[in-house]
Amino acid sequence: MANIYKNAKLSLTTSGATTLYTVPSNSRAIVKSVNVAEDAAGAAVAKLTLIDAATNVFVIDNNISLNANDKEQVITEPLVMEESEILKVDATSGAVDVVASILEINREDR
Repeated sequence: MANIYKNAKLSLTTSGATTLYTVPSNSRAIVKSVNVAEDAAGAAVAKLTLIDAATNVFVIDNNISLNANDKEQVITEPLVMEESEILKVDATSGAVDVVASILEINREDR
């Protein structure tokens, strides 16, 4: 079993749900934090969702409002993700950078 520390990063400038991170089929993951920041000196609104293996969508935060050059930590407590679950981010307006800090627990030796 291997513990893999990683981060997932996105820079969004258009609307539409975009995959931030997908848990591998042989792993579980603990998301420590997700930070979003507006990076174009304008306002932005973002949405963070979790999609489970059965494609059910769960909203984590659907109104992340950011003023010009503002930032927000969306997840402040650990979020456990199971095999094949997906974190998606949607920037409904503005330009948004997103960074997630993740501990991936792989059941195979690497």
